[in-house]
Amino acid sequence: MPPIRYAMILAGGKGDRLSVLSVERAKAAVPFGGCYRLIDFPLSNCVNSGIYDIGVLTQYQPRSLIEHIGAGRPWDLDRKQGGIELLQPYLGRTVGGWYRGTGDALYQNMNIILRKRVPHLLVLSGDHVYLMDYNPLMAYHIDRDADVTLVVTRVREEDVSRFGVVAVDEDNWITRFEEKPSVPWSTIAFMGIYVFRTEFLVEKLLENAREGKFDLVRDTIIASVGKVRMQAYFYTGPWFDVGTIRAYWEANMHLLAPLPSFNLYDPDWVIYTNRPPYPPTQICKGARVASSIIGEGAVIRGEVVHSVIFPGVVVEEGAQVHDSIIFNDSVVGERARVFLSILDKRVVVEKGAVVGYGNDLTPNDARPDLLDWGVNLVGKGSVIPEGMVIHRNCLIGIGVQRERFEGLKELRSGSVIV
Repeated sequence: MPPIRYAMILAGGKGDRLSVLSVERAKAAVPFGGCYRLIDFPLSNCVNSGIYDIGVLTQYQPRSLIEHIGAGRPWDLDRKQGGIELLQPYLGRTVGGWYRGTGDALYQNMNIILRKRVPHLLVLSGDHVYLMDYNPLMAYHIDRDADVTLVVTRVREEDVSRFGVVAVDEDNWITRFEEKPSVPWSTIAFMGIYVFRTEFLVEKLLENAREGKFDLVRDTIIASVGKVRMQAYFYTGPWFDVGTIRAYWEANMHLLAPLPSFNLYDPDWVIYTNRPPYPPTQICKGARVASSIIGEGAVIRGEVVHSVIFPGVVVEEGAQVHDSIIFNDSVVGERARVFLSILDKRVVVEKGAVVGYGNDLTPNDARPDLLDWGVNLVGKGSVIPEGMVIHRNCLIGIGVQRERFEGLKELRSGSVIV
């Protein structure tokens, strides 16, 4: 089988269901697992599969993603032949402007696809967490002589409404595809991984462009079910679509299991990333750390239990952090407590403050669809003032400073401050 010669990664998504975590960054740039970004997983899967020619399609809030990827050196993608190319929207004579959907993003870069002269094109989502060798997928696609092959996996029935789901016949040919069904008629979910016969994809993108259709799933995949050779490739490993706050928290917490099924420590399948130069981690005398991931340069003087701590975080003496995720360079002050919360970068929880108090699970006033199970979200650069008590399902926006809490001693469950 010829090697996979080119892949495109769709990384321009907004990620509205990640709330403040994706307001100022593309969803693919959201931090994960103590030192990574979501984009690291498809990129690393590519290079581990021998794919060193990759186009990354960006659009929404691309700055942090572009800074993170750079020239691609951490993934050995800073090459004269192939390498990584960031494909942003542009204005031209015949095509250009903002990508109007995933299909339009591919259409506007059709010149790149044609220039690569690849008979089959691998297309990936940039914001899913999984470990996968793409070579058996390509071999399967070619062996079945498919026009398009979709990678699928089985999910829990209660999660079906989050995904596109398919039905297949006895030979795994796809017979039905529906986006986010309200009734769970199938538990076979599409993972956002495609292999296209390039000729079929180009023809369909041209047809859709003439008709003003821009979505890859709806207008290329669903519209082609039963009309072309569409195969399902079953993936049985762990896969996390971290498209909601709860799914994101659960995926991070999964990494804390004694023997997680998702193995980040396999020397034969390294997940590469662009890591800033932090000093070593320091666990101070009297500190307590249990069942946690602690990033480089963190200083732990207090207690951290069942949490994911990113580089540069400081947990001061007497402080407690439980069941939480804390992004880079945040500070949890003396005797402060953080329970079941996600804190973005450079958040300061001042002395004696509590984030995550009590058992009142009143849903959030602004996002009851996301924050109804007890978690708190604190946006980048915010300050929780000394002694403040924040209950459950609260949303603190980006850059909120002490004066916004003036006159308050506590925030009731479900509150919003932006």
